Amino acid sequence: MTEYRKYPVSTTGMPPGIPYIISNEAAERFSFYGMKAALAIFLANYLGVLGGSNLTETEATSYVSWFNTAVYLTPLLGAIIADAFFGKYRTIVSLSIVYCLGHLCLALMGVGGVVQFWLLGGLGLISLGAGGIKPCVSAHVGDQFGAKNQCLITKIFNVFYFSINFGAVISNLLIPWVLKWHGPHLAFGVPGVLMALATLFFWMGREKFAHIPAKGSSFLNEVFSKEGLSVIGKLIPLVLFVGMFWCLFDQTASRLVFQAERMDRNVFGLEVLPSQIQAANPFLILVLIPVFTFFIYPQTEKIIKLTPLRKIGSGLFLMAISFVVVSLSQEAIDRGETPHVAWQILAYVILTSGEVMVSIVALEFFYTQAPKKMKSLMMAIFLTSVSVGNSFTAIVNHVIQVGSPEDISPVEEISADCNKTKLKLLAGYDGKFKTSDDILMGVEIIESMATEVLGNTAGQIESYFSEKKKLPFEWTDLPDDPWGSPIKYQLVSAKEATLSSDGPDKTAKTVWDLGINMTVKEAEEDLRGTWLFEERKRKGLVGREAWDDQSPISIEYSAGGGLTLDGADYYWFFTKLMIGTVILFIPFAIFYRPRTYLHGNGEESS
Repeated sequence: MTEYRKYPVSTTGMPPGIPYIISNEAAERFSFYGMKAALAIFLANYLGVLGGSNLTETEATSYVSWFNTAVYLTPLLGAIIADAFFGKYRTIVSLSIVYCLGHLCLALMGVGGVVQFWLLGGLGLISLGAGGIKPCVSAHVGDQFGAKNQCLITKIFNVFYFSINFGAVISNLLIPWVLKWHGPHLAFGVPGVLMALATLFFWMGREKFAHIPAKGSSFLNEVFSKEGLSVIGKLIPLVLFVGMFWCLFDQTASRLVFQAERMDRNVFGLEVLPSQIQAANPFLILVLIPVFTFFIYPQTEKIIKLTPLRKIGSGLFLMAISFVVVSLSQEAIDRGETPHVAWQILAYVILTSGEVMVSIVALEFFYTQAPKKMKSLMMAIFLTSVSVGNSFTAIVNHVIQVGSPEDISPVEEISADCNKTKLKLLAGYDGKFKTSDDILMGVEIIESMATEVLGNTAGQIESYFSEKKKLPFEWTDLPDDPWGSPIKYQLVSAKEATLSSDGPDKTAKTVWDLGINMTVKEAEEDLRGTWLFEERKRKGLVGREAWDDQSPISIEYSAGGGLTLDGADYYWFFTKLMIGTVILFIPFAIFYRPRTYLHGNGEESS
């Protein structure tokens, strides 16, 4: 077995292994963020044509958030493997191969077998690979520095973060375009190729690195020592505070993508894809890191000392401000307006400024606060803040879903015609069949006592749209449903509206709600040539949507499935959550007492 150097090079300059780590990080982040940029749109729009079922926006948000939760929870496993058993280098190389296999699974979705198997398998392997190597790579960066060049650590962590976002900005622009025009196989395959290159770059630097050995049982002894437990205990509250930052931030890959679908995305004469707006974040990082490093921080230091915790607190506050902008933009969408995506880009400017002050600073802070044998573990503990935030987002998006009457009602299967098409007859609110609240459900049909009155009202609104070329902001000519409650109209966006009945239980936002979702049709010529349209056409699915139908609005009946928190109220909820986090962070920052630990050259020193 090759014997590698076990301590940092004694130099005042940059360590020789840094270029290999930086190139690895840029390619790996292209891989991860490219896949992630396509994921939410894929789940909501593409999964069905590959053999699964498309998810709602809320379900897709929850799904993406649980994926992020897993990605940033597995760093704990990777850190323990690296620090206690194999060392960082071997752990990174081994799990990178797992990472590549995950991308391969996603690229093969729909080729054979059950699409959900490939999806869950791919995301599971990527969670293990991406999460497992993440604390090791960032700790491996710090391991390259010793006593003589420790002053360069802040600089290199900024370069490290720069490389992350260099890869991310390219992939966030490229992969959504690949998904739209060339489909999911290529959109998930290209990131896999970049991950393979990332693994190769890292392997090429093996003889240049300082390979800090795994500590074995001494690692566990240090973790469970009084000092180790004290350090972890002191930083757990910071994990929770930073977790709330990621709770809001990581919705840029889900909720903000769906919000961008309802905005005017014409930028300098080009129609930007909703998923491509995410590229604003890594692009702004490239701009703002030097702005903060060479201007804002030095100028602010002339007025007040900028400790790491003061920077983090300021970043949390900026995140709250960014979601005020997002919430106000959603209020405009709720009124049927089509605000320009520049408002969302403004939110990105603010939240990215917050990221510079939270993520980069916290990454370095957790590394310097970790005892020498716990560097990877402490990086993993920092990364669990992302897991904490995303799990909260996932839980919220799960809880606000109302559910379907199928979940609780007795069901009978019946044959609708001579072809023996199977339909489901639901007993309804009273739990008895052959009564007025029965619901008939099929693949493309939902019939109930409210169907006629909902359909007639939808027809009136369709006529209004044909004349005015827009959906009404409100609709006053609303009849009562069969159970005596007034039908409700809600404008969702300039191209979406809903009609709803409170159903036989006469209570809004329950599984017994019955409704119609109205969506302004996109012109067929705008879709031709896209992978999704052509694939659906090839499978005979386009005809079902009656593109030759002259109706400008598509009608979809619904039963249950609503949300208890939607529209601008959803974003204001998270805005208030962030404001509360900032208030609670202030006393923590005042009373925390930091202590720095770094590796020596050839020997250990505090």
